[in-house]
Amino acid sequence: MSLPMKSSAASPFGPQAPLQPLLSREQIAGRVRELGEQISRDYAGESVLLIGILKGAAIFLSDLARALSVDATFDFMAVSSYGRGHKSSGLVRLIKDLDESIEGCNVIVVEDILDTGLTLSYLRALLLERRPRNLRIAVLLDKPSRRLTPLEADYIGFSIDDQFVVGYGLDYAEHYRNLPDICILSEAAPDAGPKGH
Repeated sequence: MSLPMKSSAASPFGPQAPLQPLLSREQIAGRVRELGEQISRDYAGESVLLIGILKGAAIFLSDLARALSVDATFDFMAVSSYGRGHKSSGLVRLIKDLDESIEGCNVIVVEDILDTGLTLSYLRALLLERRPRNLRIAVLLDKPSRRLTPLEADYIGFSIDDQFVVGYGLDYAEHYRNLPDICILSEAAPDAGPKGH
């Protein structure tokens, strides 16, 4: 689902980084509810293991889990696909691994944004080696124009243009994650550029 950009708004972190609202908290909540219903239909009568990719997916995972009517458990992974700047280095490093085995489980990897596909391709291959019953990917945002490796998510919240976005878990230099809306970070912010996921 693609939505138009809305009116400008000032950043709560100061005038140096104005924000433009892209998706309101109401739009996000409605779409997450729809994704929860879809997943619940797909896994009716079964349990699912949600694997959240830290830190960005934490808020999305918590809201998505509450939208499910099937039994769900959580685990978390953390990876880095960055060099010293804001752009992806192309190399993915595992920072935190899972706490439990996923063998025989219905696994849904929950990520904030699907961008280049490098990180999620790496994670998908890694997790498939651990013999889950099945493995699907849920992303809140998809930037298909940024894809460097062929990968599609099974559950997509919104498809967006190639813009740097923050809020609802998404950050710039660890700021803005707590914003309830998703906003476009102005190019006036230093080094604002595409994230590599």
